[in-house]
Amino acid sequence: MILRAEPLTSAAFLPFGEVIECPEVPGRTYFEDALANLRPGARPSISLTVKAPLTALPLRSTTMERHEFSSQSFIPQEGGRWLAIVAPHAADARGGAASNSIPDMARARAFLCGPRQGVTYGANVWHHPFTVLDREARFVIVMWRDGTKADEEFVEVPPFEVELPAGG
Repeated sequence: MILRAEPLTSAAFLPFGEVIECPEVPGRTYFEDALANLRPGARPSISLTVKAPLTALPLRSTTMERHEFSSQSFIPQEGGRWLAIVAPHAADARGGAASNSIPDMARARAFLCGPRQGVTYGANVWHHPFTVLDREARFVIVMWRDGTKADEEFVEVPPFEVELPAGG
């Protein structure tokens, strides 16, 4: 399966969370719509990460992850472009409502994020592990954790790759 990365916009990303961007003029903008903690015992967690860029394109993967009870925000401090890859929940095997257990990769989307764009993945949103493209990047990560296996879940999915737009 091939996903073609599309530009990250607030409207396109809305089903999965919230886009975080600094205001263009002096002032403050609040980004709280997608923040969520669904466990009373979980505490806020702020971490800093330095991530090496992807060494070859297109990105090829078989992994997705989610944080069932917590939103997760990625806020750039320094770096280049990066990918936000998301998928809705798959329909229940019996054809009913969405199942929480696996992502629907047939409806997955890849967003090409600029160096000044961050995102908050909503709680229980399937996403690909954090991937940077152009150069080493530094990000602040905000989520809620209680130290149990429920903090994060990784699943294997059918192989997919992400292509950047022409000229991108």
